[in-house]
Amino acid sequence: MDDEIMTSAEVMEGSALPDAGAVHCDPNAPRSAEQIPLPVAVTQKPVDQKSAAEWAYERIILYIKSFEEQLDAEHEAAMGFAGSDAGLLRIEGMGVFSPDIVTFYGTDTAGLKTQLIQHVSQLNVTLRALPKATDAPAQRIGFRLVADLEET
Repeated sequence: MDDEIMTSAEVMEGSALPDAGAVHCDPNAPRSAEQIPLPVAVTQKPVDQKSAAEWAYERIILYIKSFEEQLDAEHEAAMGFAGSDAGLLRIEGMGVFSPDIVTFYGTDTAGLKTQLIQHVSQLNVTLRALPKATDAPAQRIGFRLVADLEET
């Protein structure tokens, strides 16, 4: 039994930080979102003071950024719709409407404007790599989303 004594500041910090981790078959696999330290902007507000949508939004951003870090210059992040035949959405934006809505903006594989409005209780996201849509450099929405978290 661990009888470690914690200061009140340590207790408060511990309650504000989430429990996360991941294990991969390949010990040399790139670090996943659960293994990367959280940006300061994410830890400033304790988890128990965030709406379910806000907390889901922040963590999905970290997953997208981690996924994009593993892509080559010819691919961009897209998401599949779990449990439907709606296809894929090239992720071009993301939003949160507290307390319970997360929104994804983008285009489908045919180039049609697409938006998914998802209640956090139904949230399932499959990240996929799609060949980039144009000759322009691949877009990296995850990096922009993390920068936005740091600014707000």
